[in-house]
Amino acid sequence: MHIPALIIIDMQRGMLEPSAGARNNPQAEQAIAITLKAWRDAKAPIVHVRHISRTPGSPFWPGQPGVEFQEELQPLSTEHVVEKNVPDAFINSGLERWLRIRGIETLAIVGVSTNNSVEATARTAGNLGFKTYVAADATFAFAKPDYNGVLRSAEEVHAMALANLHGEYATVVTTTELRNAL
Repeated sequence: MHIPALIIIDMQRGMLEPSAGARNNPQAEQAIAITLKAWRDAKAPIVHVRHISRTPGSPFWPGQPGVEFQEELQPLSTEHVVEKNVPDAFINSGLERWLRIRGIETLAIVGVSTNNSVEATARTAGNLGFKTYVAADATFAFAKPDYNGVLRSAEEVHAMALANLHGEYATVVTTTELRNAL
């Protein structure tokens, strides 16, 4: 695998609030932090994505503490930050241009939530021709009712989102596999 850009999606303080709901992968932040350190040590490209909500009252509304990056995952001044208003980090953000100008063809995606911003971004990345990897242990989802009203656990939502991506838009891997590829 070419050295991928690490794309860290929406690892903001608002994701830690109990109101976010029941989630899976409680170790995801630690896996992301270890992966981030590996990318920094390798001097590989890193992109931090921040969601800025258009919905008043959202924890991700501008000026709210929930918008801020989680302390252990703060971007360095040398790392690229992308702000988005929709789940897909490529929409109206300049991310594709930033990657193309640097000749980056491979992406490693981590963050939240698996079935929303991670899945939307990975689908677009695959459709744009990027070789895309999603780290199953460095992403997480929240419990959610399905279309029929059946409550699905966070693990079920997570697993289905990864299944939607694997083999078509991305390759689902572990953070150990990502780090070993550096």
